Amino acid sequence: MDHVVKRTKQKRERRHRAHLRVRSRVRGTEARPRLSVYKSLRFIYAQVIDDSRGATLAQASSAEAEVKGRLAAAEPVGKSAKDRAAAKAVGELVAERAKAAGVERVVFDRGGYVYHGRVQAVAEGARAKGLEF
Repeated sequence: MDHVVKRTKQKRERRHRAHLRVRSRVRGTEARPRLSVYKSLRFIYAQVIDDSRGATLAQASSAEAEVKGRLAAAEPVGKSAKDRAAAKAVGELVAERAKAAGVERVVFDRGGYVYHGRVQAVAEGARAKGLEF
């Protein structure tokens, strides 16, 4: 069982190092805040952050009732398609909230995750609602 714990720790450290590399290049400003993505095993979260002030301008997560309501209206699908649909709904919701806060353009912070699957779906959802990357 020890090898499972070690592998999990290695994966977490790899993502953390990748996130530090991304954050060394990506900085949110007042004119162009950062759209940050975090995913747990169960939910996905997105925030629009102005790093110069250290303020979150908009946020959304798949744990919210509004996202769950959007998914309930859709037809039932498999688990991975459902996860991607939830991620896309989170991207759309955070884009709507960011636009309401006056944000049109953002820089994308994938949080050390590979730009694939749920992370990509968040970006596609945000773009679909008019957020420019």
